[in-house]
Amino acid sequence: MTNFNSAAGGRGYLAIPGPSVIPDAVLRAMHRAAPNIYEGELPDMMPELREGLKSIVGTKHNATIYIANGHGAWEAALANVLTEGDEVLGIFNGIFGVGWGEVATRLGAQVQPLNCGPSTPVTSEALEAALRADTEGKIKAVICTHVDTSTSVRNDIELIRKTMDVVGHDALLMVDCIATLGTETFRMDDWGVDVVVGASQKGLMVSPGLGFVFFNEKAAEVRARMKRVSLYWDWIPRAAPQMFYQCFAGTAPIHHLYGLQAALQMIHGEGLDAVHARHAKLASAIWAACDVWGQKGPLAMNVAERAHRSHAVTTLHIGKEYGVALRRWTEQEAGVTLGIGLGMSTPDDPAGQGFFRIGHMGHINGHMLMGVLGSMEAGFAALNVPRGTGALEAAAAILAG
Repeated sequence: MTNFNSAAGGRGYLAIPGPSVIPDAVLRAMHRAAPNIYEGELPDMMPELREGLKSIVGTKHNATIYIANGHGAWEAALANVLTEGDEVLGIFNGIFGVGWGEVATRLGAQVQPLNCGPSTPVTSEALEAALRADTEGKIKAVICTHVDTSTSVRNDIELIRKTMDVVGHDALLMVDCIATLGTETFRMDDWGVDVVVGASQKGLMVSPGLGFVFFNEKAAEVRARMKRVSLYWDWIPRAAPQMFYQCFAGTAPIHHLYGLQAALQMIHGEGLDAVHARHAKLASAIWAACDVWGQKGPLAMNVAERAHRSHAVTTLHIGKEYGVALRRWTEQEAGVTLGIGLGMSTPDDPAGQGFFRIGHMGHINGHMLMGVLGSMEAGFAALNVPRGTGALEAAAAILAG
């Protein structure tokens, strides 16, 4: 039955943490006929794409592109450096870190979990203890998320590398930047990261389908000692192709590449520092609104410390009484889709229905953000959710500052 009181007509808005909003310029770039896939503009754009990606992740080393989502990029990275029986230390702050560990397990690795909880990053003390316990040097890789998209916890990657150096551990440092490429500062080379994994559908503003793996010479040396790597995941021909098809182990993801080219031009046209500053400001506006709402109600941010929060996604808890109802109201009545809680639970809410997430990454500005917050305010009012007053004014003050 039609709800004639609904205000959800018009274009819907995905306020989820990926896939993010695709800019019109990217959509236009993808809306074209396929070109010659053997020579000409398509192969010629590859150096531009690689250099654009490398500048975003902060590396002068190798950049490879896979036709895959983030899970595929996880496997691509691990398949090039792990053999069956290798030990891996997994720093886990949510289900995506755990998921990467599960991929390592399926490849035959022995994963040692370092569980940090769903609301805090890894500490140097906990990491140092885990590394010092490895007296025989069996750990071949440390894997972690820069930001776990399920919890919005941000790990201090520079601190992780410094801790590894203090211990003198020679494991590879491998980081998932799927949520943060194009949204937050990342310095692969300066921070001593050996392998970085990314994907297209978040801060890079392209539809899902491209996975990225960046690796330095230390990781390349590990790859060179591998007895075998499957033809599709092998990063050697992708990083240094003799023919264009080797970039993708077959036919290229043509339209995704045109979209990526347009997205990178947008990011570098705005300026990477400006992009990062925009994301930081928009995140602060969301936090300001949530702080006010939470003063007289159940809403609470999952990550208490500002320094540990992502600038790309915010995970919130409102209680199972309101969580699902709020998401359904904003989507059905206001056209705004909030992200579900993933892997989050409390003793009284084992299914995690009281959690939700706001994605604020990529192609987003002040009016889009205020639209999300305004829709949430309307949902709170419609559902009689207790809350503090003045949240929208608090967000607006951040944007005006």
